[in-house]
Amino acid sequence: MTNRLAEMTTREAGVAAQQDALVVIPAGAYEQHGPAMPMATDTIRAEAVAARLADEVGDQILIGPSIPVGVSPHHRDFAGTVTLSTATFAAVLTDYIDSLAHHGFRRFLVITGHGGNNATLGATAHDLLRTHPDVEFAWVAVSALAKDAIGALGVSEVHGHCGEAETAQMLCVAPELVRNELLEPGATTLAEMDPLARLSRAPGVNLSLAWGRLTSNGVLGDPTRVTPADGERIISEAVATLTHIVTEWAAA
Repeated sequence: MTNRLAEMTTREAGVAAQQDALVVIPAGAYEQHGPAMPMATDTIRAEAVAARLADEVGDQILIGPSIPVGVSPHHRDFAGTVTLSTATFAAVLTDYIDSLAHHGFRRFLVITGHGGNNATLGATAHDLLRTHPDVEFAWVAVSALAKDAIGALGVSEVHGHCGEAETAQMLCVAPELVRNELLEPGATTLAEMDPLARLSRAPGVNLSLAWGRLTSNGVLGDPTRVTPADGERIISEAVATLTHIVTEWAAA
C-alpha cells in the first residue's frame, strides 16, 4: 500500500491512523535561488528527503501534504518570490495537523528545506503544546541533518542560500532543473560585505535584512564547486539521521 496520503483512499488513511503512522510534512519555499536554480528548490529538497525516508522505513510514516510556500519576505526584491506571513504559515501548518489529528493521527514531523521557516516552526511547536496536548510534533531542517557531509565540502566563509550545499542537493535530486551554465558564485567572504551585512552573519546574531543587502545575485557561497555525488552524500546522511530518529520515536 502507498504511504502517500494523497494517493490513499479514505479507508486506507483510517488504517494508517490506527497504526499510529508518523505524518511527515515537507515544507519549503517559493523564492529566488540565484540565476541557476528554480523557485521551488527548498520544497523539492524536502520532498526528496521525505520520499527516501519512506523507502527506508516503509509504513512507519505517512507523507502528508507539502507546504510549498514558506516565510520568505527577505527575498521579495528578487522576481518570482512568493511569501507567506509567519501567521499564515503557522495557520496552514496548524490546520493540517488539526485536520489529521481529528482522524486519529497524533505524531507529526515537518522536514523543512527553507531556513526562513525555522522561527515559525519553533513558535508553532510551542503553540501546539497548548492547543493540541495529545499531539507529538517535531521539525527538522534538511541541512542540519547532514553536518558531516556539508562540512566535507569545504564551504566558503560565507555560504548557505543556493550555495554549495543546496546546489549539490539539487544536482543530485533534480539535475534537470539546474541551469548549470548559469551557476556562479555569490558573496563568499565577509570582507566583500558591507558592515551591516557582516553583522547579520555573526554567530548568535539574528539581524533580519533584505537578501539584496547580502548578495547582488541572490547567492551565498560558490555553487560551481560541487557535484551530484556531493549532493548524494548530503541526502544520504540526512535520510540516515532521520531513519534513526523515526525508529527511536516509534519505539518511544
